[in-house]
Amino acid sequence: MTEVIGVDLGGTKVAVTQLADRDLAESLIRPTDRSGPDALIGQLAAMIDEVRGPGLQAIGIGVPSVVDFETGRVVSSVNIPLANVPLREVLGRRVGVPVFVDNDATVAALAEAHDENLVMVSRDLVMITVGTGVGGGLVLGGRIYRGATGGAGELGHTLIGADLTGPTPVPRRFPQAGSFEHEASGHALDSVASKCAREHPDSALGNLLAAGKPVTGVEAVDAAQAGDEVAAKAVQLWGERLGIGIANAINTFDPEEVVIGGGAVRAGELLLEPARRVAAGYVLPGLGSRTTIRAARHGVRAGVLGAALLAVHELAEDQAPSPTEVVAHHGFPPSASGAAQAPVGNDVSAPPVSVPPGGTPPTTEVST
Repeated sequence: MTEVIGVDLGGTKVAVTQLADRDLAESLIRPTDRSGPDALIGQLAAMIDEVRGPGLQAIGIGVPSVVDFETGRVVSSVNIPLANVPLREVLGRRVGVPVFVDNDATVAALAEAHDENLVMVSRDLVMITVGTGVGGGLVLGGRIYRGATGGAGELGHTLIGADLTGPTPVPRRFPQAGSFEHEASGHALDSVASKCAREHPDSALGNLLAAGKPVTGVEAVDAAQAGDEVAAKAVQLWGERLGIGIANAINTFDPEEVVIGGGAVRAGELLLEPARRVAAGYVLPGLGSRTTIRAARHGVRAGVLGAALLAVHELAEDQAPSPTEVVAHHGFPPSASGAAQAPVGNDVSAPPVSVPPGGTPPTTEVST
C-alpha cells in the first residue's frame, strides 16, 4: 500500500491530509504561522505528525512560490516566510521521510489530471487559476512540466493585449500592462465593475456605488447571476479576455483539457461560455478539436490532493507510464478490491472547442 501525505501551504491556511492508495482522508486545517521560517516549519512538522500513519513513505508540499524542484529550495515567496529556505532538506530531517516541494498551481494541475477515483484521465492538461492574479500549471505527457528553472506555467505573465501600435512598450513592474493577469485577473474584473457602476448609475452595480457599498468583481458576478444586464456584460468581457489566454495555451500545447480554477469558477457558464467562444476564434484551424475547456473538478481539495499525488509520482521514480495513469496496453490500475477498474472518461459537460475556418469572434464593447 502506498501511504503519503499532501500539504497545501497557503498564505492564510495550511491543509494536511493522508493519501493511502486512493483513500484521501479529511484534511487537518490550521491558520498559517507566518511569524518566521522556523515557526512555520515547526508547524508543518507538527501537523504532519498529527496525521501520519506508521507506513508513511513520502510527503508532497505545494507552496505559493517559485521553487527549485530538484533541491526543494523555495527560490522566492511573497506570502509565506520561506524565501531561500531549502524546505525539502530542512523538513525532511524533521519528519524522517522524503519530501517533495513544488508550486501550488502545478500540483493543482496534477490533481485535475485525475478523476474522482484518482485515476489519471488526462495526459496533457493546462491549468489556469484565476483569482486575485492568474497562475498556471502544466501536465504534459502524463508528467508535471517544470521547464529549465522549475518555473514553467506562469501563464499570467504571457501577453494578450500589449499595445504595439507605437514604440515597443518599456517593461514595468509585474504584472505587465497587457499581460494575461493584468487583463483577466480578479483585479481586472474589479476595474471593469467599477467603471460599469460609474457609467450606469441605474444598474445594480450603480446602485451599490450610490449606496457607498463595495463594487468589485464579487458583486459583479452576484449581480450578473441575478440577471443584471450591465453586470452580465462585465463578466462576459472578463470571459472573453480569458478566452484569448486560453487560445494561446491551446495554440502552444494542444492539450486534452484546459481547466479553469481559482475563485473565478463561481461565475460558472457566465464566464466559461464567452471564454470558449472567443478561444475558438483564435485557435489555429486544426488545433483544439480534441480540447475540452472546463471548470476545475476537485475544488478546494485540489491543492492538498495534488501535493499527495506529487509524492506518489516522485516515489515511482519516473516510471512509464505514470503510477496512476490508465494505459490501454497495460490494463487498468486495480481498485482497492484488486479488480480491474474500467476507464473513466474526461469531463464532457463542456464540449470541445470547435474551431471555425477563420475570423475573429465578436467581443463585448466594454473597456477599462
